[in-house]
Amino acid sequence: MSELIGLWIAALLTVFILSFLYKDNPFYKFAEHLFVGVAAGYVLALSWHNTIKPNLVEPLFYQGEWILIVPMAFGLLLFTRFIPKMSWLSRWSLAAIVGIYSGLAVVAIAEADFVTQIRATLIPIWDQTKWTQFSNQPSIVHFIHLFTNFITIFGLLTILFYFFFSVEHSGTWGLIAKIGTGLLMVGFGAGYGYTVMTRIALLIDRVVFLLGDVIGLL
Repeated sequence: MSELIGLWIAALLTVFILSFLYKDNPFYKFAEHLFVGVAAGYVLALSWHNTIKPNLVEPLFYQGEWILIVPMAFGLLLFTRFIPKMSWLSRWSLAAIVGIYSGLAVVAIAEADFVTQIRATLIPIWDQTKWTQFSNQPSIVHFIHLFTNFITIFGLLTILFYFFFSVEHSGTWGLIAKIGTGLLMVGFGAGYGYTVMTRIALLIDRVVFLLGDVIGLL
């Protein structure tokens, strides 16, 4: 009985959310507020059990790591935002959070978005292994794989030239810049298409849930 009740609650909430496709209505607002409230409560409980309790409460009060009083004090100062006369104290905590996070993020971003991408372009133009595969089993797929490195390097150079403004983009240089622009559009389109595909997959999952698990038509 509990599984059946949970199934129908999930079905009703799904229909309430999808009702927004018709127009904004009280059913959609109810489901929206319920989702936000449950998500906020879940994140709060998750933060307590996975972060605050193991990293602050247990080491400080049970293991005697008194140095943790400092980050606890900074954390409590954040709540002074709700007291107008003391709200300025929260700036100390915000400054510490932003400063520490910036120092950690700069290294991580430089490694992930700069060094890693440069390393990924240091590849040979001609891949003898792929040429062997193409010679043994010639096909369009093997042909594309054979020139993958060349396409990557060619695309990189043309896109970088698009952002190089010391030379006028006319004539041959203009053609190269236009090729770079086209490849940029392909990249943006692929990213957008992937995002849309993810949303469509979520929609299909809900439709299959309603027609299969709830109604039993599938």
